[in-house]
Amino acid sequence: MAAPAPTLAHELPADWRARLRRRVLTVPDHRLEHCRPAGLVGDSAVVQARLRAGWPVPLKVAAVLVPIIDRLDAPTLLLTVRASHLRRHAGQISFPGGRLEARDADIAATAVRETEEEIGIAGAAIEPIGFLADHVVQTGYRITPVVALLAPGLTLQPNGTEVAEVFELPLAFVLTAANYRVGRRAIGEVDVDTWELSFGRYNIWGATAGILAHLREVFAGELH
Repeated sequence: MAAPAPTLAHELPADWRARLRRRVLTVPDHRLEHCRPAGLVGDSAVVQARLRAGWPVPLKVAAVLVPIIDRLDAPTLLLTVRASHLRRHAGQISFPGGRLEARDADIAATAVRETEEEIGIAGAAIEPIGFLADHVVQTGYRITPVVALLAPGLTLQPNGTEVAEVFELPLAFVLTAANYRVGRRAIGEVDVDTWELSFGRYNIWGATAGILAHLREVFAGELH
């Protein structure tokens, strides 16, 4: 069965930048009880407890950039398609990001550095504005999403060893609840409901879809 046609909001509110700045976290919150199992659609406390029981101690620390290109008429989110030869998550859609390194001043610096390494955007062109809740994947990574604004007109230089493609997803599309659907996946021995959304030929799922869904919830004020 073909996927339903995407729905776009008619327009973003004029104050979308200010609203987003108000609602993202000003500092990251790494408390384990506030972390979200990556990609889940609010599964029951029992399911979440089973997943959390499988999280290693300590978790490995990572960050991703949630880059919004601040186009005057129609802002977009920048996403990557991972290279097909990678050992993990090959071909999946993701945000630029990676593991915290000793040279990083903080978790935001990790997201900025990885973005420069993966798609060639200089750190000076990235304006971090806040954080979303940490998301934990069952491979043992605690991922901090760093929301940032980018000026339009940047020249991208994707690193072919990591990135096969870069594309833009309209912010209005991401902020429209009707574009999300619920899928069913097995994480280990636990069956869970997960967020999914499709845009053209791109099917987004896993941690990336979970972060997008969380961004929509934060923007809509559903968690406040």
